[in-house]
Amino acid sequence: MRNNLTKKDIINSIYMQIGFSKKISENLLEDILNTIIENLITNKKVKISNFGTFSLKKKNKRIGRNPKTKESKIITDRNVITFKPSKQFKSFINSHE
Repeated sequence: MRNNLTKKDIINSIYMQIGFSKKISENLLEDILNTIIENLITNKKVKISNFGTFSLKKKNKRIGRNPKTKESKIITDRNVITFKPSKQFKSFINSHE
């Protein structure tokens, strides 16, 4: 059983369900993803109704430790993306277990 969903899988799903050509389906998916990424960078938050919210959060630098060697190392500051599913999305997932 495969765990990964690839862009190609999504493109094929759009192609099969909607009937657009594979090239148009690919462009559609790329446009959607680029819109989400651009809005996330500029607004720090993207809310998709009935799906969830993507947020951009800044993590400060900190000291990390290698558990094997016990060596300390500084982990640089960076941005991380978090996702919080909506109530409708959670209830949909829980009703299909």
